[in-house]
Amino acid sequence: MPLKALALNCTLRADASEESSTDAMIAVLEKAFGARGVTVSETVRVAALDIRPGVSSDEGDGDEWPALRAKILAHDIMIFGGPIWMGQISSVAKRVLERMDAFLDETDEEGRMPSYGKVAVAAIVGNEDGAHFCSAQLFQALNDVGWTIPAVAACYWVGEAMGSTDFKDLKNMPRMVTKTANMVAGNAAHLAGLLQSSPYPG
Repeated sequence: MPLKALALNCTLRADASEESSTDAMIAVLEKAFGARGVTVSETVRVAALDIRPGVSSDEGDGDEWPALRAKILAHDIMIFGGPIWMGQISSVAKRVLERMDAFLDETDEEGRMPSYGKVAVAAIVGNEDGAHFCSAQLFQALNDVGWTIPAVAACYWVGEAMGSTDFKDLKNMPRMVTKTANMVAGNAAHLAGLLQSSPYPG
């Protein structure tokens, strides 16, 4: 079956009409995935949703996590996008990770979490250092709750320290960003295809 990817934009900006550097990085990956026959169905602006604090799959009336959870699990690949703030991945991204903690108690009869057989990659942007630390945060947490992380799973860009240029404002796309995006997409698509045809045994 054709592979599908969903992108999560964990920018702090709730207004989806407001331009985001995270969207710009997700767009780079979307193009790379498209070249490999993987459709990125949509980009979800997480801050625009009412994702309640907690570690369950449903925190009650008005919580929009259950619908987002279902959407995430309906895809083969998740592009987890987020900005670097104060040297760390955004608080919005951390909220998503915390809600996925529920997967630990939602195993099937073989002990597999809902995310088993699904692949996650990262899209990270910031004006200073922190991309490696942020990807480490994401990948350890995602692996703990059942996601599979491919080789070369993060595409990132950081500007100079105390600089003022955002990724979305670059006049030319850095060659290494494009090269890395192609590697991320290729590896993720390959791995997702293998897992689709041969799921984890549990």
